[in-house]
Amino acid sequence: MSATPARQRAERRGREGEEAAALHLRRHGWMILATRVRTAAGEVDIVARRETMLAFVEVKTRATPAELDHAIDARRLARVAAAAEMLVPRFAGPDDDIRIDVILIAPGTPPHHIENAWCG
Repeated sequence: MSATPARQRAERRGREGEEAAALHLRRHGWMILATRVRTAAGEVDIVARRETMLAFVEVKTRATPAELDHAIDARRLARVAAAAEMLVPRFAGPDDDIRIDVILIAPGTPPHHIENAWCG
């Protein structure tokens, strides 16, 4: 079964948002280690490093800035955290600090980077 046109647009918007988020991170000194990393627990959109900080980044892209208010919740963050936990051995060094970040993307607004969004 093929995706509906609306689903295809949403997928394209999501990929474009992830690219914008990666560019935002690079501009702020982050190195992108991986994108769209799948695990049994879920997917991490971006794995990034800046010095000894390792960030597992969830990117949420919405059609309007108003929709960003409801783009992320504790359930979604818990899924990202579970996936990140599975990925730590692959990406983290012994002295790294690790966190879960969120980047919110909407047309006409700069990326909104929420650092250390998960404190679970």
